[in-house]
Amino acid sequence: MKNKFNLVVYLLVILTSLSFSQPILERYNNLGKMYVEEFSSAPFPHIERENGHFYNNVSYPKDTHYNDSSVAIFIPKGFKQTSATNFVVYFHGWYNNIDSSCIQHNIIEQFSESNKNAIFIFPEGPKNAPDSFGGKLEEKYGLKNLINDVAQFLLKKGEINSTQVGNIILAGHSGAYRVISFCLMRGGLTPNISDVILFDALYGDTEKYAYWIDNFNGRFINIYTNDGGTKYESQNLMDDFVGWEIPYFQTAENELKIDDLTNNRLIFIHSDLSHNEVIAKHNQFYKFLKTSKIGGK
Repeated sequence: MKNKFNLVVYLLVILTSLSFSQPILERYNNLGKMYVEEFSSAPFPHIERENGHFYNNVSYPKDTHYNDSSVAIFIPKGFKQTSATNFVVYFHGWYNNIDSSCIQHNIIEQFSESNKNAIFIFPEGPKNAPDSFGGKLEEKYGLKNLINDVAQFLLKKGEINSTQVGNIILAGHSGAYRVISFCLMRGGLTPNISDVILFDALYGDTEKYAYWIDNFNGRFINIYTNDGGTKYESQNLMDDFVGWEIPYFQTAENELKIDDLTNNRLIFIHSDLSHNEVIAKHNQFYKFLKTSKIGGK
């Protein structure tokens, strides 16, 4: 039994290593087309991280953590060009990067399986660093500038026929809460945001989410865990909704039904999973995308 267990562990390590060894540009060829481009509108580099970042007396230098302006752009097979293009924008959390997040959480696979007629955008955040700072995306029109640059790039590539923006879904894990909140507050495309999806990520900036919820009609999904550090803030926001007489839906993840995701606008889901399991363990990202208002291909 012990030898069998060791063999399984060994195979998992090998498979993970093989995943990372395959370039991201080739890894998803069976699902669609991947571009990874550098844009001046990407979150980094940024003047506020010119000298890097210190956390718990550890230095995270600019050159290795805040100097990557990469943006992954994925176009799923079957994507149809329309007069206005829909986008799903995803942000990773602490100690992560575009590549590691895609592999660990099956991000591209879940997006593809949702069959939504949208283009997926994944800007590099603080790379492998314990930091929630959103760089240029915290500035006025930060999101708009990034989307415009991506749209211009795709137009030149012949992937879209118009730079007009349709619906936008913002989604992210853990420390992504901060950059998403600033995109909502001053990103320049707030009326286009149809969904906000937080994967165990409601640590703060809650007033920005509350303002968006109160003034716009997008769907808000907050899945939180016991030990991820977001339970208290999630419960506080629900208490605020009670006081403000704003209706919301609350459920345990093991009781969640697809109709709950389509029939409610403000959704709080308590999960017994770990902090890093709430994106892909039960195909959560797929379910949340599948039930969004963005049309299918």
